[in-house]
Amino acid sequence: MAESVTVRCPDCRREHAYAPPTYPCACGQPVTLPLLAGGVPVRVEHRTWASSWVAVRCRACGRSDEWPQPEFGCPCGTTVRVPTATPPPRPHTELGPLPSGDGLEAGPEPGSAVRQRPARTRPGRPPTRRPAFRPVTIRTAQDAKTAAAHYLRWLGFHDVRVAGNRPASGVDLRGPALVAHVDPTTTPTPLREIETLWLNGLNESATAACFSLAGYSHDARVRADELALPLFVLDLTGTPQAVNDAADDLIRTTA
Repeated sequence: MAESVTVRCPDCRREHAYAPPTYPCACGQPVTLPLLAGGVPVRVEHRTWASSWVAVRCRACGRSDEWPQPEFGCPCGTTVRVPTATPPPRPHTELGPLPSGDGLEAGPEPGSAVRQRPARTRPGRPPTRRPAFRPVTIRTAQDAKTAAAHYLRWLGFHDVRVAGNRPASGVDLRGPALVAHVDPTTTPTPLREIETLWLNGLNESATAACFSLAGYSHDARVRADELALPLFVLDLTGTPQAVNDAADDLIRTTA
């Protein structure tokens, strides 16, 4: 496991322990994304596929592959990108951008330099008996729905179905006593989508959960906390991260 570092959110200034992701090379050896020493974390406001991948060379076999840029979701609702020691790859002309994506803008606020720190575990989280989660890489908007459905099944929600087209109700995933919304756009999920999802869950007496690629607006985050609606942020590896206490509770209590 990669050693964690301390990263400060450029919005709320809160510090977090962050371990850079590790991916399996085709040769079978793990490849850990190298973080830029002294790099300043930035806020992700808009995202394109070309700016969301980084080329890293495997030290074992010398093969160069492209992997998702290291990011994490701060509890304040901001999606934070941690700079890597390698330059971003050339644009992927064959993939095209995510819906409404028009580039990456970094916030001007200064952040703390990345410094080495021993890994630590989150207090109050009981050990899980689930097998290791195997994420589904996100390259399209439909992939985002598939990744969220895969995660919910891993949590214990069986028979989760993915809607093929954008439903008018805003419910992209359904399962027994479950409704979920997946926002694959490159702008923060707004308040209206949170309230619509909560009403769907209330009307169907179902657990509701929301997944977003670009995080949440401040008022959406506040309202979700008031409604105890679980929020997750998806990175491009397909790995969700809990954004609020309701999401942590859902992870802990789901069998």
